Amino acid sequence: MKNFLVVIVLFWLTACSTTTTVDEYRSGDQKITIGDGDNVVLLGRRDSGDYETDAEFVECVGRKLQGPGVGVLQEQDFMDALYPWLEPRTAPKALPRMRRLMQEPLIGQSIRDKRVRYFVWLDGATKTIDKAGSISCAAGPGGAGCFGFAKWDKSSIYEAIVWDIENLSEVARVRVDSEGTSYLIGAIAPIPLMTPVKNDACSSLGNQLSNIFNNS
Repeated sequence: MKNFLVVIVLFWLTACSTTTTVDEYRSGDQKITIGDGDNVVLLGRRDSGDYETDAEFVECVGRKLQGPGVGVLQEQDFMDALYPWLEPRTAPKALPRMRRLMQEPLIGQSIRDKRVRYFVWLDGATKTIDKAGSISCAAGPGGAGCFGFAKWDKSSIYEAIVWDIENLSEVARVRVDSEGTSYLIGAIAPIPLMTPVKNDACSSLGNQLSNIFNNS
């Protein structure tokens, strides 16, 4: 049994890895500056249908970005303060709509009161893109067990779009692609070997955004 566990660990170390790429684009004539007391708010893109960027992913990126030089406002608190202007049906999906919102006295003043300098819109999802194999479990007089082998490929693709609220302009975009394969081994009990593509995407995107703001 001990040797079997060693084999499983070695298999996990060699097979359950992710491939992550990060691309960054900055507007050539736009500078990113953040002063003392200025804040960044991260917002997940959502449609009024069944599509939304995972709130847990937004929170994860926010934790990575939060630091001594960058204040990050909680998404839900900010949405509640500006209700209903950031709900799926009314949220600005482009800068012209954001400019019109900022012209509304109550909205513009509320954003300024919170010292929000940048909106970071997060858009994307983690999906299973391929599956293979199967696991079967059965119980009998001699006991129960699961046998077989299954694997699936997962892909996390997310994009962050940074808006400068003071200048009402787009200043940067960051895209992260993370892919990996997870496994389920049926050996008496199912043994999952999960590849953390979503966590890797969060870390990569959060670190890249942190570099953007801390080096501003």
